[in-house]
Amino acid sequence: MLTLYECRVKYSKDFDEKSKPVTEIYLFDALTYTEAEARANEEMASYISGEFQIVSIRKARYADIFQPDGGDRWYKAKVSFITIDEKSGKEKRISQTNLILASDIKDAYDKIKAAINIDDLEVNAIDETKIMDFFPLFSKDDEVKDRVISRRPATEAELEEARNNR
Repeated sequence: MLTLYECRVKYSKDFDEKSKPVTEIYLFDALTYTEAEARANEEMASYISGEFQIVSIRKARYADIFQPDGGDRWYKAKVSFITIDEKSGKEKRISQTNLILASDIKDAYDKIKAAINIDDLEVNAIDETKIMDFFPLFSKDDEVKDRVISRRPATEAELEEARNNR
């Protein structure tokens, strides 16, 4: 399960010839509130010219985040499905809230049905959120690099050096 934080960022945004204060919500995958705040400061400094303030940080409760290709808005989809309890043999309804990137509500519905491939999946509600962007803890490229590095075979020189350091 992801540990997600919604950070509200307040800054002055230029509209035509006027500048208005706006507050926008950004979602960060982080381990703690402190890390979420640090990442928000780092990321927003590269996007926002001028001063900004992190107004609030709160934990977000999403079971999963789906970012298929296409889409420019974040939708919150409440879904439920039925599982069978192995001990008692009774049916149990599980509900969860997911976040999905889509272009409209119909697109969000189609994408959530495709992403969670369960026959008895019920989509109970889909709502557009005010989330502007999501910043994952690791990008897909970072994960691939970690996998490649951790699985590469050691050279003879590296093995000899490891033996000598013991």
